[in-house]
Amino acid sequence: MESLKIRQLMLLFITMFLFLMNGVAQYKSYKISEKGDTIDIVDKNGLKQGKWVIHVDELRGEPGYEEEGIFKDDKKEGVWRQYNLTSDLIGVENYKFGGKDGIQQYYTFLGDLYREESWRGYNPDAPYDTIAIYGTGSDEIVDYKIVKAEQYSVKHGEWKYFDPSTGRLVKVEKYDRGALLKPNAPATAPPATATQDKAKKPEKTPEMMKWDKDNKGKKKALRDGRTGT
Repeated sequence: MESLKIRQLMLLFITMFLFLMNGVAQYKSYKISEKGDTIDIVDKNGLKQGKWVIHVDELRGEPGYEEEGIFKDDKKEGVWRQYNLTSDLIGVENYKFGGKDGIQQYYTFLGDLYREESWRGYNPDAPYDTIAIYGTGSDEIVDYKIVKAEQYSVKHGEWKYFDPSTGRLVKVEKYDRGALLKPNAPATAPPATATQDKAKKPEKTPEMMKWDKDNKGKKKALRDGRTGT
């Protein structure tokens, strides 16, 4: 009985081993994490796939950090988390199509939120996108243009800045597809019509209407200085 159990366990181990080897055979390179997970996968086409942990060393005064998240066909996708080199969470970012999309939050090493950003990611598979054209020195949209959509992200929505010691909101910036809007900027101005372009004549008062009636036929003389005979 005991011998049968040993054979079953060995068979299970061999099956799992062959299954694992068949999977990793599709990879060009990969790593095994301390938890036994397969990470940092590069597939046979040279594309990053699955869970990755990226280490960035300190450089020219900029602090080092690590970030972890999912790659899909060489593009970041979903939630990515950033940690400083002492393992404190310092950022939570969201990606779509390889670019930032949605809300991004950044923290001090003590865990206090100090900045919240809003981004819009563009789908590289969509052929075209409509972009607003703003007037010089104003936030009014004066026109739109259609451009070929490529994989990129732009600031879009509200960017909030906080005092990390109190959590108080100290500043808000608003963006519309990469353009910084002025505070309390008006909405898109409607196009001027022909009627709006013409100066409106003032309405006549009762006194003006009486003067017109009393001087009917005499206006030309009054205008050119002639007197009646």
